[in-house]
Amino acid sequence: MTRRHAAALGAAAVMAVAWFTVGRRLGVPGRGRYPVRGIDVSHHQAAIRWDAVAADGVSFAYVKASEGGDYRDPRFAENWAAASAAGLKLGAYHYFTFCRDAQSQAENFLATLSTAALPAPALPPALDLEFRGNCSRRPTPEELHADLLDFVGRVERATGQVPIYYATPDFLRAYGDSLPEDAGVWVRSTFWRPGGLDRPWVFWQYSGRARVLGVSGPVDADVFNGSRADWAAYLTRSVPAGSPEP
Repeated sequence: MTRRHAAALGAAAVMAVAWFTVGRRLGVPGRGRYPVRGIDVSHHQAAIRWDAVAADGVSFAYVKASEGGDYRDPRFAENWAAASAAGLKLGAYHYFTFCRDAQSQAENFLATLSTAALPAPALPPALDLEFRGNCSRRPTPEELHADLLDFVGRVERATGQVPIYYATPDFLRAYGDSLPEDAGVWVRSTFWRPGGLDRPWVFWQYSGRARVLGVSGPVDADVFNGSRADWAAYLTRSVPAGSPEP
């Protein structure tokens, strides 16, 4: 290798590291711009010390309730009660599968919610839409749109809240037009800041391997898109009819 080739390779390596560092920084939301922090959890996190989570600056949590037409997360009620006692604002989410009808999935989700005493106000329910772990069937955009409206309508009538949609970038590229135009979006983007969406996002899952006190292993980390004043206003809007204001 000539000295010129070595110098060129060295410069390329430096640029690669620089671009990687910049990219990583773009994917980590600053606390000044995004002061309201959260996590989302399931039974995979095992037992969680929610008082320690709250002490680590976490303000909200989304807790997995159900999946498909019959699966219920075994730690849902436990997580909900303990996180509520620790003072976190809570939302429940359902993993939507393409291989079960919307009615059975909505009924499963609502039945799971009934196993926990839900504090008021709770964050809007969330519908988890992604390809990873899903069945191999792929609905048409029209079919999925109808299924989402069916699911959301049933949940809204039962809870008084309009669900939001958690979605990955590849899902949004394939089925973004299937989401209702006014749908709230919780976007997963673990490398870049969310961009290129045709609608504003409410929550951003920026890491799938964050470290938070009270959680023994890696956990999904999220931020709310706004200031603390925006957060207080959002919580007020999220209160079901007849519930006390925060």
